[in-house]
Amino acid sequence: MNASTDPDFRARLAALNAKFAATVPGTMEKIAQALAACRASASAEGAAPSAAALHQLHELLHGVAGSAGTFGFATLGQEARRIEQQVRTVMKEGADWEPVPAQVDRLLAWAARDASATEFD
Repeated sequence: MNASTDPDFRARLAALNAKFAATVPGTMEKIAQALAACRASASAEGAAPSAAALHQLHELLHGVAGSAGTFGFATLGQEARRIEQQVRTVMKEGADWEPVPAQVDRLLAWAARDASATEFD
């Protein structure tokens, strides 16, 4: 029997998806806290936050980007990946930090409405 048609497999997958869904609000709160730490550590308008604060934000976004699609949250994962890459360029190349907080805020607001939505708006 093919795994995708096996009822037990489908039930286990649905349970894992539900378990992941239950963690999304807490994860988004951690991302909000990491963003707040980045904002607090930025020394001046447009200045980059501390390396430690950026690293924390990057790690959280990376975790969402890597797992969300697996559990039925493809758009959440794609948007987290896009922002994660922006944070990475701030960390590694000294790219402009200024547009990043608004992108994270937008992700957080969207996820609060419906993190499983298939369109990011």
